[in-house]
Amino acid sequence: MALTPDDVVTKQFQHVRFKDGFDPDEVDDFLDEIVIEWRKALEENVELKAKLAAYESGEAPAAAPAAEAPAAEVPAPAPAAAVETPAEPAPTVSATATAGIIELAQRLHDEHVAEGEAKRNQLIADAENEVNRIRSEAEAKQREEAARLERERNTLEARITELRNFERDYRSQLRGYIEGQLRDLDEKSASTDSTPVSAIGL
Repeated sequence: MALTPDDVVTKQFQHVRFKDGFDPDEVDDFLDEIVIEWRKALEENVELKAKLAAYESGEAPAAAPAAEAPAAEVPAPAPAAAVETPAEPAPTVSATATAGIIELAQRLHDEHVAEGEAKRNQLIADAENEVNRIRSEAEAKQREEAARLERERNTLEARITELRNFERDYRSQLRGYIEGQLRDLDEKSASTDSTPVSAIGL
């Protein structure tokens, strides 16, 4: 089936979510330009076919002034259908129109590809910047946490040293106290042993 300008106008595309795409309005405007140029090419093709048919039928003087040709004579493709063999200029115009449409489509494709690549590069750059930001924040938090833990360790080590000193002093004092009590007991026991029996009333 041959593609017509109306096919381009009425073509519906499915919307895709969560993926990169292009502005629908911009695409529609560009397709409208393609349809306008395509219709102009088709009208020119029909006009040339009509002129060729008139020339082949011997009515060349009537078809010579192009400005005086009425619009009603343009959509009359019947003589062109009757004369099928010498229709060489018409394919040339159609090929030119087709080449123009293909060129426009290729340019549109190249623009879309370039835009897609630019968006991809921008997304990659944004993702890399976000990764660097998250990494920097994580490293800063890690340094802060390490410094806090170091301070807590130093505090705990100082407290442990203080407790050890206290234990050592306490043990020393307790040992001195016990030894003093033992000496007192020894002295009392010795004095009791040296007292005569008469002195204690026996």
